[in-house]
Amino acid sequence: RNPLTAKGGGGLDPCGALRSYITLPPGETAHVVIFLGEGESAEAAQALIAKYRAADLDAVLRDVGRHWEQVIETVQVKTPDRSMDIMLNGWLLYQTLACRVWARSAFYQSSGAYGFRDQLQDGMALASIRPDLTRAHLLRAAARQFVEGDVQHWWWPNTGQGVRTRITDDRAWLAYAAAQYIETTGDNAVLDEKAGFLEGQWLRDGEHDNLFQPMVSDHSASLYEHCALGLDKSLALGVHGLPLMGSGDWNDGMNRVGEHGRGESVWLAWLHCAALTAFAPIAKARGETARAANWSTHVTSLRASIEREAWDGGWYRRGYYDDGAPLGASASDECQIDSIAQSWAVISGSGDPARAGEAMAAVESELIQSDNELALLFKPPFDKTLHEPGYIKGYPPGIRENGGQYTHAALWSVIAFAMLGEGDKAARLFSILNPVNHSRTPAEAERYRVEPYVVAADIYARAPHVGRGGWTWYTGSAGWMQRAGIENILGLRVKAGFLCLDPCIPANWPGFSLTLKHGAATYEIEVDNPQQASRGIQRVLLDGKEIAGDPLRIALCDDGMVHRVSVVLGSIELASLPKNLAPV
Repeated sequence: RNPLTAKGGGGLDPCGALRSYITLPPGETAHVVIFLGEGESAEAAQALIAKYRAADLDAVLRDVGRHWEQVIETVQVKTPDRSMDIMLNGWLLYQTLACRVWARSAFYQSSGAYGFRDQLQDGMALASIRPDLTRAHLLRAAARQFVEGDVQHWWWPNTGQGVRTRITDDRAWLAYAAAQYIETTGDNAVLDEKAGFLEGQWLRDGEHDNLFQPMVSDHSASLYEHCALGLDKSLALGVHGLPLMGSGDWNDGMNRVGEHGRGESVWLAWLHCAALTAFAPIAKARGETARAANWSTHVTSLRASIEREAWDGGWYRRGYYDDGAPLGASASDECQIDSIAQSWAVISGSGDPARAGEAMAAVESELIQSDNELALLFKPPFDKTLHEPGYIKGYPPGIRENGGQYTHAALWSVIAFAMLGEGDKAARLFSILNPVNHSRTPAEAERYRVEPYVVAADIYARAPHVGRGGWTWYTGSAGWMQRAGIENILGLRVKAGFLCLDPCIPANWPGFSLTLKHGAATYEIEVDNPQQASRGIQRVLLDGKEIAGDPLRIALCDDGMVHRVSVVLGSIELASLPKNLAPV
């Protein structure tokens, strides 16, 4: 019964504490409800308290539960890998939506800011689950574009203040994410929605970034024009015919590779190939044939430059410094191979097939450490090299982006393996990255030291901290893990009202099952694998009727019914299909 001290200050743990006294007669119980919330003013906070004191709190809790059920139960899976099921059946979507999209805050970063490329990628994981949120953010992000075509790298939504940079990949992500959203939902009308522009001071010579509050321009344009402008402003090339890296591409820490305006990025070339290829048909369909043709010509040129200038003999280089020295090459003293230049050779669909396969084999042999259950971003880490890559070199070797595991990039490798038909490798790497598998025993939990139910952005790869988890919760890895598992390994995609299936699983899986909710309808999907195949669909039944198609597409009906889809994996020659099998 001692009173609380009400002390605060340096060296004391921050704490909010309330105490009430309850007297319980023998055999009686009491129900204590603690309400934690916030309001914009004291009056608003008092109104919330009054509202919930009068509410049926059990009903309120049920409403919260129903909300999350609608999100996480849209797709449910059951596979031979229980740890995969745990993450795919709720935790990954919860992390993406609650932490990344809404809170934008966690233990290791509490800014509340939107990252231009970051939440666009999060939205790609939600496109078939909460398309309304993905759509809204496409327009929100478009409105953070300057009239010149570059964007705020990140911004605070309450003030609009943010940072203008020379980071070069931001401009392509809007079009890439918009194309994926349209492919998933069929919502072409979003392209005609209007969004404004920003105006503000341009970066001076030698200035890498500037944090300021821009003005909102009187000028606005359609989402299509915002996307197209970003792509048009991404076409500048360096002496090797590759995109300029500026003050960083996906890896912000490589901010000095191209600080003088001459450094080039191989990874960015792959992203541009993917974004331009996805958006060119959209431009053509809108009558902009010249623009679409220009983009297609640029992609052709990029592909030729990559194969001519970036192939290192066993994998693709990461880029070139301002002085023309290669980055991510076997002859480099540090960072001899970087995973994202290899995985995106596959993901973009633009790499030479034989070379892309060889590059991913190099990722497996050089960067995936099965004994330590790690997948490194690159090796060896930056430490003593005379070339200055940027602030990434300030991290200790093997920590975070500096040669540790950066899970975001490692999940791109999962996707690449699956796209190559390497189901065993894709699932094995997914298992290595799965946080559940880092805490199976007390010894593993002691090594990992972070939550086993959310993805960690990074895991350390240097003694004495090998296997220790780093930055958790606030990482875009969660959305990419959801997509890698559902779309690439289990092969389920929704495309404009159609259910598409193309699994790539371990050969020893006997099968798996999926449940997809489409409006009031439910699709129960059973996949059998009698031939121990990793890929290839032999037979499909929809409600007992055999169907066919290449690629396989099943029209989704919001009819309130339960539909059963039976899939048998295995090889089959198309010529042997019965003639009465009509595509659906």
